[in-house]
Amino acid sequence: MGLGRLPRSIAELAEIVALPEDSGDERLRKATFLLSVGVTIFLGLAWGTAFVLLGYRLPAAVPLAYSILAAFSLALFIRTKRYPLFRSIHLLLMLVLPFLFQLSMGGFVASGGMVMWSFVAPIGALVLAGTRHGVPWFAAFVALVALSGFIDPRVSGVEVPPGTVIIFFVLNISALSALVYLLLQYFMRGLERTRAALEAEQENSERLLLNVLPEPIARRLMHGEEPIADAFSEVTVLFADIVDFTQMSDRLAPEQAVQMLNEVFSVFDQLVERWGLEKIKTIGDAYMAVAGVPVSRPDHAEAVAEMALAMREVAATRHLEVRIGIDSGPVVAGVIGRKKFSYDLWGDTVNTASRMESHGLPGEIQVTPRLYRRLSEKYRFQPRGPVAVKGKGEMEPYLLMGRTADVMAQPARDRSVEDD
Repeated sequence: MGLGRLPRSIAELAEIVALPEDSGDERLRKATFLLSVGVTIFLGLAWGTAFVLLGYRLPAAVPLAYSILAAFSLALFIRTKRYPLFRSIHLLLMLVLPFLFQLSMGGFVASGGMVMWSFVAPIGALVLAGTRHGVPWFAAFVALVALSGFIDPRVSGVEVPPGTVIIFFVLNISALSALVYLLLQYFMRGLERTRAALEAEQENSERLLLNVLPEPIARRLMHGEEPIADAFSEVTVLFADIVDFTQMSDRLAPEQAVQMLNEVFSVFDQLVERWGLEKIKTIGDAYMAVAGVPVSRPDHAEAVAEMALAMREVAATRHLEVRIGIDSGPVVAGVIGRKKFSYDLWGDTVNTASRMESHGLPGEIQVTPRLYRRLSEKYRFQPRGPVAVKGKGEMEPYLLMGRTADVMAQPARDRSVEDD
């Protein structure tokens, strides 16, 4: 197995001890724990074997005992998955056993400063349990070093040649530094992967939010603005409904009905983008859009009129009829919901546009008198005559027939190009 495979193998092994509710951060800590235990078991065996070969049998018992105890605790951890308990056991072994080894050798000098290995305990607590848990372990390490300094002149151990002492110092410093660096590097690489995954998830969430809400509203929501509510003095609202769709859907298979509705509404969505409108929602076979929200624009009425004419043409090419209602005026717009956000409109203009649709004629675009007055010089209208409108009384709406302007209204994207 190559070294490049090691981190992945440890991460795969960590899945064995991971719990279903573990976060990505907790899984990373467990993977780092397994790596640290595995490395220190190997180092303990190597260190103990080397001391046996050098003839230091009593000091050799300490790292060998550590390796045995650590391996036993690791096996229990894999079996029981009681991470906090076995993490504490491992850290305690790393804290105390280097101190005992140093005593068996005769102090700081003879052991090459073996108590430095106890520093792995606070580092491990910091990485494996978090900053709050690292503080008491670091305090215990400092106390242990102070105790070592106090009793060092009073202990006696084995006779170690000066050259061997230097080798011990070199090995202790280099091996300890390598272990700490290895653990921190592995942990930081894991954090970087976790951060990258979180950033990707955040981008995906933002993308989904932008698909649900208008971009300016989504940006405000992502920046923590709440509640989001705005008043607009001049907008134009459109409601459209496919005539007799309920009866048609009864004659079609569910897949066919959904496919037909999806095809029509997908083209409507393209028209919304073309004319710079904002799709608000669909309810069954009804479609609602608005111009002038969430960004005000002076030509909101013209944009919706063009949208309505195009929608009627799209429906006709599919042998369908739409009933469309339009009104202009003030509205209140805002975001509602917590888990499923919705950007919606409220006000008399919304209700009146809905009534224009529901009281309209198949294949016709019915508008209010105030929209007619706004567009009468650019579009052809036909008076429909008095109509009793629910909640509004008697009104005299108009039917939008087509354009009278010499220059056809331009799509929003074409205007933006010219403005540049």
